[in-house]
Amino acid sequence: MNAKTVVKSAENPLGVKPIRGLLLSFSIPAIISCLVNSVYNIVDQIFIGQGVGYLGNAATTIAFPLMTIIMAFATLIGSGGSAYAALRLGEGRKREALLTLNNLLIIAIGLGVLLAAVGLIFLRPILTLFGATESTMPYAVDYTSIVLLGVPFSLVSISLSNMARTDGHPRMSMYGILIGAALNTVLDPIYIFVLHWGVKGAALATITSQFVSTVVLSYYFLKKGNMRFHKIYFKPVGRVWYKIFTLGISSGITSLVACIMQVVMNNSLVHYGNQSEITGDVALSAMGIVMKIAMILASFCIGFGIGAQPILGFNLGARKYPRVRQAYLMAVTIATVSIFLGWLICQTMPHLVLSLFGDENQTFTDFGVRCLRIYLGGIFCAGFQIVSTNYFQATGQPLKASLLSMLRQLLLLIPLLLLLPLKFGLDGLLYAGPCADIGSACIVALFIVPEMRKLNRKIQEQKEAAASLAA
Repeated sequence: MNAKTVVKSAENPLGVKPIRGLLLSFSIPAIISCLVNSVYNIVDQIFIGQGVGYLGNAATTIAFPLMTIIMAFATLIGSGGSAYAALRLGEGRKREALLTLNNLLIIAIGLGVLLAAVGLIFLRPILTLFGATESTMPYAVDYTSIVLLGVPFSLVSISLSNMARTDGHPRMSMYGILIGAALNTVLDPIYIFVLHWGVKGAALATITSQFVSTVVLSYYFLKKGNMRFHKIYFKPVGRVWYKIFTLGISSGITSLVACIMQVVMNNSLVHYGNQSEITGDVALSAMGIVMKIAMILASFCIGFGIGAQPILGFNLGARKYPRVRQAYLMAVTIATVSIFLGWLICQTMPHLVLSLFGDENQTFTDFGVRCLRIYLGGIFCAGFQIVSTNYFQATGQPLKASLLSMLRQLLLLIPLLLLLPLKFGLDGLLYAGPCADIGSACIVALFIVPEMRKLNRKIQEQKEAAASLAA
């Protein structure tokens, strides 16, 4: 294959097709991909809850911060590579986009192997730090030690999924992840209930599914993509690595801060739960499920944010500012409406939602309902916050994006998790959620409103310049 044929000559639809159709065509597969990534954990938790019990679910909650760290690195390189490639494609610099794709694969493989090795070597100390107790440690070790073996596949599949959207094929991004999720859903009950492998079976189902997703997406970029893997571009390039990491840092920080938050949350749940009639293990298990439900709700906002990214980046690079503004406003509106509907379900039907995860323990169910209603009480603000943060990342403003990524969890939620329980005990952990959600949305508004005004000025200047030329 000649290098000149690696990129096809067809005009990129990001710069010409109607924004509404583009946003939906890119966002819906992104939402499904985000939901699928959540489903890997949710499906495990449902089947573990039914087949092992709440101690098994507590173990997956303990393992979740480690999985979040892995996701942080996958999101960092995947979103960074996608944002950089979209900007360069908008400028017509296709060779740079090809270098980005091939360098992204090198980074994902190397980083995946490194993370898996470190995690396995220090597994028990890490799980202890994340809140494992004497009763939950065996389950956590069984689950996490196996999941860590699939880390390289996880990083490659998530990275290539991001690049498929920038390549103009969001459905391929969705299919690659969806195939793995479907397989995970089939294998989970077989491994847990038929073969009686317990939490080990859930972990084996997960890594098998990640491997299949990696194969599907790799084949696309070998044989089908507009951008493709090619040996002449498969070499480390320092400037490309720098751009991938700097543009992706805000997304990586979001996930990494989520890990820190989860560690604080887990240890606080055990500490304050043991001081109440709830007990630490029950509190840990119930909140773990609520956090997974929050991931599902946030998937809609993240999906619209991710779907808008290549549209924003490409059109900014092409200096099509009206399309940039239209894409942002439309993404914010739809994301906000979607998460509001999810919030409404959690407030009105919490028992129905929690019943999916097992109901053998009434204390667990009662506390889970309170967690769902109170902790997620302000999540309706997430659409505005997430899409706005993604806007700064997509338009090449990593400093603002990084600051806003840290805002909710590091600057607001973690201090609230530490301070409110001193006065209100276990309830303080629950009320920290809505306080952080609403507070962060107000601060994000202070950044995005001036940005929209600046964008409006650029649009006006273009109109005046066009009118002057016409005259």
